[in-house]
Amino acid sequence: MEERTGYTIKQLPLDERPREKLYDKGPKELSNTELLAIIIRTGNRKQSAIDLARGVLHLEGDALQFLRNATMEELTKLQGIGKCKAAQILAAVELGKRISSKDIIKPRKITSPQDVSDYMMEEMKDYKKEFFKTIMLDTKNNIICYEDISVGSLNSSIVHPREVFNRAIKRSSASIILVHNHPSGDPTPSKEDINITRRLIEAGQIIGIRVLDHIIVGNKKYISLKEEDII
Repeated sequence: MEERTGYTIKQLPLDERPREKLYDKGPKELSNTELLAIIIRTGNRKQSAIDLARGVLHLEGDALQFLRNATMEELTKLQGIGKCKAAQILAAVELGKRISSKDIIKPRKITSPQDVSDYMMEEMKDYKKEFFKTIMLDTKNNIICYEDISVGSLNSSIVHPREVFNRAIKRSSASIILVHNHPSGDPTPSKEDINITRRLIEAGQIIGIRVLDHIIVGNKKYISLKEEDII
C-alpha cells in the first residue's frame, strides 16, 4: 500500500488547522490558502488539503483572478484537483459572486449609463461567454432586480421579446435596460446587437414597457447605444 509523502491536517497543532482557526478567530484571520483548504476539505494520499490549496494559489500570475474565472476543465488540470474538488471551488466562487452582486451593496437608482456600468461592470467584465441580461426598473428608475436572459453569441433566435418581457411583466417593471458583454473586451455594437435592440424597443412600445437603453460591457469600458444615438 502506498504511503502518504506529506502530512495530514490532523497532524498539525489545533491552532494551525484551518477549520479550528476559523472557529477560534473568524474567517478574516485565515490566509487565502487556509480558506481554500477548508473549501477543498480533504487531501489525497500524497498531499493535505493545505498542500492542494497552496498548489492552486501558487500559480503564476493572479491566482485569485484565475479562480474567479476558472472553468471545470481548467481546475481539473491542476494536480490533485478532481471533479469533486473543482465543483466545490466553483460553487464557492459563484456564491461569492452572487453575494457581491446583491442590490444591497450597489446603487439602487439608475440615472445614467454610468450608473449601469457601475452596477454591472465588475460582474460582467471577465465573462468568457456573452451574457444577455435585463435590469428591471420601477416608475422612478429604482432597480427591482436583474435577470439573465441568455448565454452565448447574441442573435435573434436566443433573445426573444417574449422571454424578455414575460420576466419584466412578472416583476411589474415600468421599464428595462438591456445589458450584455463582449468577451473580446471591445464593446463596439455589432449589427445584430443594434437589430435586436430595435426589435425589443418596438415590442416594448406595444406592451407598454419602455426599453431605456442597451449597455454593452467590455474590458473596463462600455458603450451606451442611447448615448451614441444608435437608438
